[in-house]
Amino acid sequence: MPYPQLDRGKLVVKALTQRPNKLAIEKDHVKPGDVPRALGVAETKAMSEIAGRIQAARSVARPVVMAFGAHTIKNGLAPVLIHLMEQGWLTHLATNGAGIIHDWEFAYQGQSSEDVKENVSRGEFGIWQETGFYINLALVVGAYEGLGYGESVGKMIEREGLDIPAPDDLMSEISDFKSGAPADRVAAAADLLGVVRSFDLKPGWMAVPHPFKAYSAQAAAYRLGIPFTGHPMIGHDIIYNHPMNHGAAIGRTALRDFLSFSDSISRIQDGVYLSVGSAVMSPMIFEKALSMSQNLALQAGRRMDRHFIAVVDLAESTWDWQKKGEPPKDNPAYYLRYCKTFSRMGGEMRYLCADNRDFLLTLTQILGRA
Repeated sequence: MPYPQLDRGKLVVKALTQRPNKLAIEKDHVKPGDVPRALGVAETKAMSEIAGRIQAARSVARPVVMAFGAHTIKNGLAPVLIHLMEQGWLTHLATNGAGIIHDWEFAYQGQSSEDVKENVSRGEFGIWQETGFYINLALVVGAYEGLGYGESVGKMIEREGLDIPAPDDLMSEISDFKSGAPADRVAAAADLLGVVRSFDLKPGWMAVPHPFKAYSAQAAAYRLGIPFTGHPMIGHDIIYNHPMNHGAAIGRTALRDFLSFSDSISRIQDGVYLSVGSAVMSPMIFEKALSMSQNLALQAGRRMDRHFIAVVDLAESTWDWQKKGEPPKDNPAYYLRYCKTFSRMGGEMRYLCADNRDFLLTLTQILGRA
């Protein structure tokens, strides 16, 4: 017998305009030319090496993949990421579900970051109409269109709206299953038809203005044709609070993004992987993607061992990962998940203790002098 479930349809969902926010993107954004705080001697040396590795990778058309936690977006660094993409230094961006949401909220309303403690106490945290409705709808539509998680949201931001198919057209596609239509496409059409009916969506163009889309890294990536992949975990993000949320669409788009990410990692030989402020998502998806890529490389008589990994976070590390390798289990450094994972990934790894703002600004300005 199935376990009982909470009914999200009974929630009181409030308009996003009713939510106070801590951050306003026009005021709190970081420009590529802003001055970073000075780094220490060791960190400055590491920055020079990282920038040099990126220059070398791009000179031979190898990937530079950057995975990052949501604070990179919350800290207003999207304009810096956009600049690095436009200059050709970054070839793939990857973030978690919260990074997708903050980037969207900034683009849609120019603000983001609610008071979690206060809003949980009032039963309001994450239960906001526009964020839940539009992001979830973008994912259901994107799944039907064969897009990934980040691409679905980026497309909505850049185009400032969504194409809603007519129910009869969706029914026709579902009927084609008997004629051999692809199962995934038919299932995605059925998912979208269910949403169209449940929310009485009118077919045709649904305008969704994003007056601050110039600050969206997802929109810029979509415009530039650069993969921006989303790597969510079920229940981790506020969009799961909304009745529009659709598990199958999450699964379809997120799996597509993981395989897109894995494709970039399969070409990381002589390339660079930057992991910035992501303690869990980045190391976890990288190790699986690299293992699959190594499997394919070995079948072709090759081996992936010339990739360079730079891990950036605020936690201090007294362990010399470069010279000593993995610490023993009785050393607290062993439980620094991102360093432990990446130290096992072959190639070369460097750990840099720095704020993401200072790291990205310093990197941008070094590369700008190249």
